Amino acid sequence: MDQKKFYITTPIYYPSDKLHIGHTYCTVAADTMARYKRMTGYDVMFLTGTDEHGQKIETKANEAGVTPKEFVDRIVEGERGVLDLWKLMNISNDRFIRTTDDYHCESVQKIFKKMYEKGDIYKGAYKGKYCTPCESFWTESQLVDGKCPDCGRDVHDAEEEAYFFKLSKYADRVQHLLEDTDFLQPRTRVNEMVNNFIKPGLEDLCVSRTSFSWGIPVDFDPGHVVYVWVDALFNYPTALGFLNDKYHDYEHYWPADVHFVGKEIVRFHSIIWPAMLMSMEMPLPKHVYGHGWLVIDGGKMSKSKGNVVDPYVLAEMFGVDALRFFLLRTFPFGTDGNFSNELLIGTINTDLANKLGNLVSRTTGMVEKYFGGTLPATHEDDPMDCELKKMASTLRERYEAEMEKFQFQNALEEIFKVIDRANKYIDETTPWTLGKDESRRDRLAAVLYNLLETVRICTTLMQPMMPETCAKIFDKIGANCESCRSWDKANVWGTLCADVTVQKGENLFPRVDFEKALAELNAMQEAQKKAALPAIELEPYAEENVDFDTFCKSDFRAVKIKNCEAVKKSDKLLKFTLDDGSGTDRIILSGIHKWYEPETLIGKTAVAIINLPPRKMMGIMSNGMLISAVHTEKGEEKLNLLLVDDAIPAGAKLC
Repeated sequence: MDQKKFYITTPIYYPSDKLHIGHTYCTVAADTMARYKRMTGYDVMFLTGTDEHGQKIETKANEAGVTPKEFVDRIVEGERGVLDLWKLMNISNDRFIRTTDDYHCESVQKIFKKMYEKGDIYKGAYKGKYCTPCESFWTESQLVDGKCPDCGRDVHDAEEEAYFFKLSKYADRVQHLLEDTDFLQPRTRVNEMVNNFIKPGLEDLCVSRTSFSWGIPVDFDPGHVVYVWVDALFNYPTALGFLNDKYHDYEHYWPADVHFVGKEIVRFHSIIWPAMLMSMEMPLPKHVYGHGWLVIDGGKMSKSKGNVVDPYVLAEMFGVDALRFFLLRTFPFGTDGNFSNELLIGTINTDLANKLGNLVSRTTGMVEKYFGGTLPATHEDDPMDCELKKMASTLRERYEAEMEKFQFQNALEEIFKVIDRANKYIDETTPWTLGKDESRRDRLAAVLYNLLETVRICTTLMQPMMPETCAKIFDKIGANCESCRSWDKANVWGTLCADVTVQKGENLFPRVDFEKALAELNAMQEAQKKAALPAIELEPYAEENVDFDTFCKSDFRAVKIKNCEAVKKSDKLLKFTLDDGSGTDRIILSGIHKWYEPETLIGKTAVAIINLPPRKMMGIMSNGMLISAVHTEKGEEKLNLLLVDDAIPAGAKLC
């Protein structure tokens, strides 16, 4: 009988930003699934990598004064780069792809040409909105408050000759795939994709660019490079050797069993990706699983906000396995999880130190104390043992059901129900009392053996989550043979030798000093937030004092901007028609056109000083002055018009 196969992938990460705990979350989850499948007997291929092309990387490389390839090499292969982080986090990927790899570029060129020759890619011209950070094109109707619906950042107009993929051709087939199969998980993602993207009408997708050069060239049309999402998505089969000679296991592993992706790229993986595979007449992946984000104070982690959580720092403070455990134990994989330092420390102390670590330490310590480290071969069972034995020996079935649904936190919850029961069993059987009675040694041996067997079964099932810690636990409890640590024995009670020998050693998870660790983490994150703030230069403070009576003569009023227009023959001036509450329109000119387009200010409420002498500019009389704030940022002057709550009525005096 052929060995069962399992192919799992993570997104290939865009190496222009610092990897944070959110990226680690997805990769740790994929690694856990890969380890679980290997443990259960599957032939596993686990792929991750980096997505290295695109305009943003070209821009950042230019800013850094290096070539794009040098820029991505430094982030991927350099100190504390992507490869370093995956090594630190004990990620067991079988293959790592970079979209700059020659074999991948070769395959993508062939794929692009095949879809073109089929008629699914055609030449046209693109005009619309483009988000550089997301490498995404949007229509006006798709924008949210005029910004990118994925990342919330500004978009800009883009117009250029481009090739387009006939995404609209596959709309019905993709909708059927989403609505009538379990392709996209969790199911809550389906309505979002169908209602927000397919039903309003899928537009054909721009799949080449000419405004930058850092990408895979379209080999039959010089000047065009392949759009990054075609390039990136096809990494999953090219890494297996599809249309290249680097590898030769495409037929063996494809289609993928599951792509783990963040919810922000579900659209690409559940709509664009299957449509392109349909065009190529390739088998579709069995599942795409869109997991949630780790958020801080309800918002996505962002380097620009200074709220990214550094996995290196956490791993160094608490240990790699403790960090892996926290990510999997605390947050349901399909929804957002609110990260906090308090939650992290509390989880480590409660589950790892108080429950698991304490159970292992107490059990091995009592075997050493009462039996010199080796249990006698004769044990005296009791009916009160039945519940613990049953919970432990049937744990594998409950755990497996949750793992197959990618519900890691539920799988760990099942394990910790058994760990909690084992700790309670200690209190019920009172081994310290049995140890005082020489005639109860066989009963004491049975109690301690039951605890060791429970620990063995739980440890076996925790191996995908905490591989290094579990190896240490096995050594402590005397589970020295491979059979004792295997999936096949995880539901077989009595696998440990009756006269097992243990080694207590050091505590696995000493309690963390909550207040000290919290203060240290909070201080680091506050420093990080401050470092993320733009370096600004303020106008010099006035040295001459103004007496109070003179200040009080200045009449500051809230004014409603009824109209705003550029002043002819002036690059700087805007003409404001204002409602100052007097019943007569007030005209004020302000030299802020460099920073504002006039139509964006109409309807806003500003602040003006209205008792300045009138002043004629460009032939127009200006009656007062609008108040703005000025500073210098990175050598460039910045100005912000002072706008106030629109609930403040026109003419309200500021005091």
